[in-house]
Amino acid sequence: MAPSQEVCVVFLLCACCAVSPSGCFGTPEPRLQLSLDGKWTLTNSNSSVSLPAEVPGCVHSALLQQGFIQDPYFRFNDVSYRWIALDNWTYTTTFSVSPELRARRRVRLVFDGVDTAASIWLNGHAVGTTDNMFRQFDFPVSELLQDGENALNVSFLSPVLYAAERSRAHSAYSVPPDCPPAVQKGECHVNFIRKEQSSFSWDWGPALPTVGLWKGVRLEAFDVLQLVRVSSVPLYNSSLRQWSVQVELLVEAVQETNGRVTLSVAELDSEQTFPARFVPGKTESSFTLHINTSRPVKLWWPNGHGDQPFYRLAVQGLLEGPLTLSADVKVYFRTVELIQEPIAGSPGLSFYFRINEKPVFLKGSNWIPAHSFQDRVSPAMLKNLLQSAVDANMNALRVWGGGVYEQDLFYSLCDELGIMIWQDFMFACAMYPTEEDFIHTVREEVVQQVRRLKPHPSVVVWSGNNENEAALATDWFGIPVSQRPLYLKDYVTLYVNNIRAIVQEEDPSRPFLVSSPTNGAESEQEGWVAANPYDPHYGDTHFYSYTLDCWDWRTFPRTRFASEYGFQSWPSFSTLQPVSISEDWSYSSNFTSHRQHHENGNEQMLQQAALHFHLPNASDPMKRFTDTLYLTQVMQAQCVKTQTEFYRRSQSEIIDGEGHTMGALYWQLNDIWQAPSWSSIEFGGKWKMLHYFAQDFFAPILPVGFEDNGALLIYAVSDLSNDLKLRAVVSLYMWTKLDPVCTLKSELVVVSAGSAAAIFKQPVAAMLAGCGGCTRLSCLVVFHLEDASGQRGPVNHHFLSSLKEAQGIQRPNITAKVEEGTTGYTVTLHSAAIASFVWLEVGNVPGRFSSNGFLMVSRNRTVGFTPWRPTSVAELSTSLTVTSLRDVY
Repeated sequence: MAPSQEVCVVFLLCACCAVSPSGCFGTPEPRLQLSLDGKWTLTNSNSSVSLPAEVPGCVHSALLQQGFIQDPYFRFNDVSYRWIALDNWTYTTTFSVSPELRARRRVRLVFDGVDTAASIWLNGHAVGTTDNMFRQFDFPVSELLQDGENALNVSFLSPVLYAAERSRAHSAYSVPPDCPPAVQKGECHVNFIRKEQSSFSWDWGPALPTVGLWKGVRLEAFDVLQLVRVSSVPLYNSSLRQWSVQVELLVEAVQETNGRVTLSVAELDSEQTFPARFVPGKTESSFTLHINTSRPVKLWWPNGHGDQPFYRLAVQGLLEGPLTLSADVKVYFRTVELIQEPIAGSPGLSFYFRINEKPVFLKGSNWIPAHSFQDRVSPAMLKNLLQSAVDANMNALRVWGGGVYEQDLFYSLCDELGIMIWQDFMFACAMYPTEEDFIHTVREEVVQQVRRLKPHPSVVVWSGNNENEAALATDWFGIPVSQRPLYLKDYVTLYVNNIRAIVQEEDPSRPFLVSSPTNGAESEQEGWVAANPYDPHYGDTHFYSYTLDCWDWRTFPRTRFASEYGFQSWPSFSTLQPVSISEDWSYSSNFTSHRQHHENGNEQMLQQAALHFHLPNASDPMKRFTDTLYLTQVMQAQCVKTQTEFYRRSQSEIIDGEGHTMGALYWQLNDIWQAPSWSSIEFGGKWKMLHYFAQDFFAPILPVGFEDNGALLIYAVSDLSNDLKLRAVVSLYMWTKLDPVCTLKSELVVVSAGSAAAIFKQPVAAMLAGCGGCTRLSCLVVFHLEDASGQRGPVNHHFLSSLKEAQGIQRPNITAKVEEGTTGYTVTLHSAAIASFVWLEVGNVPGRFSSNGFLMVSRNRTVGFTPWRPTSVAELSTSLTVTSLRDVY
């Protein structure tokens, strides 16, 4: 079937007309575009399967849409549908071309994303091949177009078999790992194919290797030249205190063309004209516009530190012919520095980001692909996830190196929301080959992605890979000592001599790290692979421990920057229910085992929970299952809370040479399917208890309580730009009473801007002795900060004992009343006793509570609920369940 044939007559940059049609000037040479998106035909290798397929899309999506398969996420379908990725597939379409388009001197066939190994044929003629999911490919086709119908075929090789063949062809030495761990139920040799690495499986996701045209396809036609891309990067000269904007134009020309280009930012009274010369082929031209120093520049700031203003940069060219080119793009002004310098009283170096000359603590998480099938990642899905990050007081996300370089909308939303992006290149947990053709396609990939993403102020750092320095340094793959120099050479060749060199040439405005975790400057001194890339005195660290007590802050490294850490939990029953059946609803079922892709993960969750909680013991199997799901979320939330608060309070101090922690990015924000993982947001967008906790532990002003040497300390943490005078207000409650037994207040203490300071310290034994007969087992601590005008920041708590040992915890018998509010609904709770980890569920009604998973030390509490679809008081009242910790045993 023919695609929807939309012919677009555009100026030399289509965005110009979309932004401001009246802003285009002169009489430009029209560039014609013919979109080939829409309905294609999809056929497998022996033609036993033939069906319509949407482009952009993938084979799995097409088979699902046409009813050939069930939901690949349902039960065990990820394994049942292995055959899809083991077959070869061909996409076919026919289209007609107008005489006007065919008359152009240059016609190119452009593929924005081909996944992955394919050969392309037009009217029976070989056009070219593709080998990289992350690259745009374009091919000259002027001589191949014909009157009437044109036939376009894209023939894909099985990505699994292609990767295996590439591995076999690399016969000189192995490139580990060959296969993922068996628990992941994955495919092998993913490091030999330039596609989403996690599509062959990961410890949080299924093996669903995609095949297809995952981005748009089109014809572009012109006579003399076309503006392919314009990018702008602001640069700041600190000695002159002057801004400039580096503007790069990628122009494809049929013949040599001369003229001039004018750049202007009208709002800043800045304009310059430059001579321009474009030679046949593709020319990258760079111009520098100096910004008028008499006008103050509004800066882009991360979320919580300021606004995200932008300016309009106008590009206007007058060339021989006469031809014109015109573009209008956003430009944001901000600086970013990665500071690695000696710290007084400590070995090693600092590691923190300075934005607009201000040190900023990065608070956030790690981003993985939002779906196994990228064509199903909708704008609404991206907006919900990114807004959820902002609503939890995050200012940073790390786009992890085993997924995909995200779509343009993702980065534009991060620009608007003030989310800083740590951008990995797509290499993860593996060694990689360094043959000439592999290096060539990687170089093209890196050039294209850097040029695409560098105009975004949200991108604050590039990182060459995920965990590959650590894998080599700590010998994940059992490489013999005699062969280590060979793999070290390959590592430096790929990440330093190629990726790093390209990034530094293409983008001088941001720092580049070769890996994560890394010792940064120290790794470079050690030949790019440090002896211990996890050294807390340098760089960033990844840290996981599932057996040590997560309530004990001493088990965590006092690192300079924590870029990965976390604990697993299961998603809620309402998320699992659509992809399971009743026989699956047990913690020991085949389904729960199948969904767990981390070795011993299900057992580790219960072992960690059992350190401080009674495990669910309901006689009803269904209740025991849902109670267990709930308890894994309680455990995860409390563990990550403890670790994150430790990192936030460690930002201003050095203890035993360690500290000055300036980043906490827990693993992970989102899920790729309905399964246990480290995420704080379930597949579908529902917040886990952890994400509600993140609203508080990432709050701009935060009280943190912990014990050290028998004393209770409370730190005040502030992200604000101004100093504060704060005191701690500490109340002790007995588990048997809803009123505090006693309340203590510290003196007002100055807490400097962007710092953490101890403002309360008292021996626990003395505090209990002076407080109405409290003991560690019978009481808990609740505290907050206040200044002269009242409370600042959230209320926090500290448990004086494990809750399975605490005495006097009663069933709260919470009742709830749902009412309609002005912007949503309210739920008013009444409790007969102190209740911990109070969790509200509304079943299959999607939406978000204003607070959840909280400690309730009052008789009444009201929370809001914002639904994501129409609902009613009656439906919510019927669906609502309220669970507290005491209700599960």
